[in-house]
Amino acid sequence: MFELHASKVSNLKNDVLSGFTVALALVPEAVAFAFVAGVDPLVGLYAAFMVGLITSIFGGRPGMISGATGAMAVVMVSLVALHGVEYLFATVVLTGLLQILAGLFKLGKFIRLVPHPVMLGFVNGLAIVIFLAQLGQFKVKDAAGELQWMQDSQLFIMGGLIVLTMAIIHFLPKLTKAIPSSLVAIVVVTVLVQSLGLDTRTVVDFLRDMTNDPTASIAGGLPQFSIPHVPFDFDTLKIIFPFAIVLAAIGLIESLLTLTLIDELTGTRGRGNKECIAQGAANTVTGFFGGMGGCAMIGQSMINVNSGGRGRASGITAALALLGFILFASGLIEQIPLAALVGVMFIVVIGTFEWSSFRILRKVPKADAFVIILVSGITVASDLAIAVVVGVIVSALVFAWEHAKHVTVTRSSNGAGSTVYEVNGPIFFGSVSNFLEQFQVENDNDDVIVEFKNSRVADHSAIEAIDTLAERYLSRGKTMHLKHLNQECKLLLKKAGDLVEVNVIEDPDYHIATDKLA
Repeated sequence: MFELHASKVSNLKNDVLSGFTVALALVPEAVAFAFVAGVDPLVGLYAAFMVGLITSIFGGRPGMISGATGAMAVVMVSLVALHGVEYLFATVVLTGLLQILAGLFKLGKFIRLVPHPVMLGFVNGLAIVIFLAQLGQFKVKDAAGELQWMQDSQLFIMGGLIVLTMAIIHFLPKLTKAIPSSLVAIVVVTVLVQSLGLDTRTVVDFLRDMTNDPTASIAGGLPQFSIPHVPFDFDTLKIIFPFAIVLAAIGLIESLLTLTLIDELTGTRGRGNKECIAQGAANTVTGFFGGMGGCAMIGQSMINVNSGGRGRASGITAALALLGFILFASGLIEQIPLAALVGVMFIVVIGTFEWSSFRILRKVPKADAFVIILVSGITVASDLAIAVVVGVIVSALVFAWEHAKHVTVTRSSNGAGSTVYEVNGPIFFGSVSNFLEQFQVENDNDDVIVEFKNSRVADHSAIEAIDTLAERYLSRGKTMHLKHLNQECKLLLKKAGDLVEVNVIEDPDYHIATDKLA
């Protein structure tokens, strides 16, 4: 029904208008994530501004939006509760340094190891998380100060404004794409609410509910440079380092997966290692300026893509516009109805969720279907990093199990009276048992040749298996030779030393693979 209107061409006008739209949606998100982390709303807003600006200028994926995120906020909350916000700032600085190192060591390339079923589970899970996060906007405080679900007219007004917002976003591009439909929807709904005096929650209502402060506002000044007020000693490092490791991993995983998703939508390719360095630099700077740090935001990135933002100008505009709201236009932004922003995010949910995954679940292998559901579920129940790691591990184990069945050994004899075994398929930790079971040590001749021209010794488990096989022949007074090992395998055998008691028949160079195993 709904689809993203994804143009592949960067246009300055579209970038600026799209960036402004994103900035409007960033305000309640940044406030909400600051509340989750247990810090002042301006700490989240400053992070959204600084992380968004730096990554937009120096990052490896033009058009991707970064800022304070819920995935990182849920990790920060215990640190803030136990040690205070200054330790959070120190942790964010260290997080950034670790991310810079990841980029310098080119670890961004490992995102290619994430299988497609994990990607599907990732986007589906995040779409569900974004949807569930919007449900909180349907709650209001009662007389006792407790949050309750909306009732009667207030609920109907909220629902009607959301439907109106979604309708404008969906149908306006069919008439004109001169102005981002999301921006038009926000403006139209805001004017309608203010002109008719409708009773519906606004951004300032949300802020005051979150902070329990009836005078709360997003107004503030420029972020100020400050070195975190923590002891610079080993005890501090012991506190912040574990949190920094987790935050760096979550930030890079979410950023690189969002980068991959934007690549697919725009038909272009981002630079993962450059993005790692930019994310790290952004977090390091943010920690020194009183921000909570952050990473790529899939929801806001999808709003940007849907609104026509493709170039760096979109992210830069979003960051500068957010700062402008804080400095000069807080009063206007605080009057935006939450219904308009919820409608925008619902469109993001619909555009993000891979609806085709329902159709392909019955067509793909059962293991892949299981991974899609597993990653989606863990993303919703726990967090993104754990979901992706579990998905990759499960996919790798399934791959190993399937390929373990592909090792076959053919037995024959040659004219010289030797028993010849021809091995087909890779020998690795998952296939060694199947490999060993196919040798008939008792029935073989005294001279045995194992032919590896159609195989590869892949890891140390394979070396141990060959060693075990050699010991079986040696214990019966028989000699085993290895033939046609590629150079990498020979190097691995040579390094194994006495662990492998075999006589390697020397052959001309015969390369099966290019990567050295040692």
